[in-house]
Amino acid sequence: MIPRDILKKIRQIEIRTNRLVSETLAGQYHSVFKGQGMNFDEVREYQPGDDVRSIDWNVTARMNHPFIKKFVEERELTVMLVVDLSGSGLFGSVAQSKRELAAEIASVLAFSAIRNNDKVGLILFSEGVEKFIPPRKGRKHVLRVIREILFYEPKKRGTDLNSALELMLRVLPHRSIVVILSDFLGQTAPTRPESDAHLRRKAVLSETLRQASFTVLRQANRRHDVVAVHITDRYELELPALGRLVLKDAETGEVVEVNTGDERKRAAFAQRQARAQAELLKLFRGARIDSIQLRTDQPYAGALGRFFETREKRRRHG
Repeated sequence: MIPRDILKKIRQIEIRTNRLVSETLAGQYHSVFKGQGMNFDEVREYQPGDDVRSIDWNVTARMNHPFIKKFVEERELTVMLVVDLSGSGLFGSVAQSKRELAAEIASVLAFSAIRNNDKVGLILFSEGVEKFIPPRKGRKHVLRVIREILFYEPKKRGTDLNSALELMLRVLPHRSIVVILSDFLGQTAPTRPESDAHLRRKAVLSETLRQASFTVLRQANRRHDVVAVHITDRYELELPALGRLVLKDAETGEVVEVNTGDERKRAAFAQRQARAQAELLKLFRGARIDSIQLRTDQPYAGALGRFFETREKRRRHG
């Protein structure tokens, strides 16, 4: 029996996302994600200009004049949501944590998928794969996916995207839409050990992601259509001026003291995070992966809409 407060939370997300899906994104979703191939639809009489390779010779022989096979795009897709449950996802400087925003974005995509009769699956990961839910259809299944993203208790606190991608490559035999929802944060040492200790909390784009994940991401995107949803919080990009703070790393448990009243340190932190953000985008581009940048303190509907519009234009002209 699911507790009432959990059901209420899931229902609130469904209500918030359903309007966006109904009014905007479901149609865009249909137009920008291609099916896995072409299905036979019917035969019709040959017309000048038709591709002769499409001629159905059996029907042509019976009818004594040429007929061709007509195909339609196969619309049924599989959407695999790959969601980061590492400890940093619990952070949020506003009303919503990064994990809650990930659940909401997953809800939008999942409801768009089932409106188009597509399947939705889920991989939850931290330092390894925490849970795998095979792709299925239907509202009840989607509500289960949202519940797991919100309330699953991970066994580990760290991050290993590679393990999730490697499982995804094993369990998805056909080309699918793979959406990675993560803050893409990893543990790195500070560049100056005697200062900037606050950077040990988190630094975007860890050494592991720079080196190993590029290869796995590129491999995944060759076999599937991979989209990276990069979720950040304002105070991961810039430190608030609040004086001396004691901070605890959500993934390692390390405690550091930070003097946020030092304007130079705040500026250095912001510059370093901006460079790391740029490097992450460079990694996605190098792997030919589309990405969406979202923040917990900003509405997401516009960013999703722009993403779909960009893909639709590229599909029309490509």
